Amino acid sequence: MSGHGKRMVLSRDQIEKRVQELAREISDAYQGQNLVLIGVLNGAFIFLSDLAREISVPVQVDFVRLASYGAESESSGSIRLTKDVELNLKDRHALIVEDIVDTGLSLSFLKDHLAAHRPASIKTCVLVNKRERQRATVNMDYIGFEVPEGFLVGYGLDFNEQYRCLRDIYHLDLN
Repeated sequence: MSGHGKRMVLSRDQIEKRVQELAREISDAYQGQNLVLIGVLNGAFIFLSDLAREISVPVQVDFVRLASYGAESESSGSIRLTKDVELNLKDRHALIVEDIVDTGLSLSFLKDHLAAHRPASIKTCVLVNKRERQRATVNMDYIGFEVPEGFLVGYGLDFNEQYRCLRDIYHLDLN
């Protein structure tokens, strides 16, 4: 893991406080409804775990996995589903839980895909909205943080499957 400098962008305390706030908003919005959290693997598992434990209404959890093709740090825009949801979403409220929105292409693809499962609603909860490279306009219902730029790692975010388990979020210097 050496060779890359990193600078803290979001502390664990900031993240914890914001996850609690998001959970309160989501709990209020989904009172008495049948909510399924759909985590996007691998990056969202830590965020989803913390969020699910803070939400005060009953939830079920499922996961999807997407693969995009292109160079290491660039998305080509070619996305495919490698693991679909296993729970029946028909007439249920789906909340996609994503770690970061970069280009927006994956989230747009996933929303379109999940619509075929005929849920009552599809909304999104994103820990980090990173606007510098967005190529698809996608509505995000719950946003943890707006970060203008940088290659981010920690709290589920990785570089070559490293740094995911850091408790804070850092900008990784790839130069």
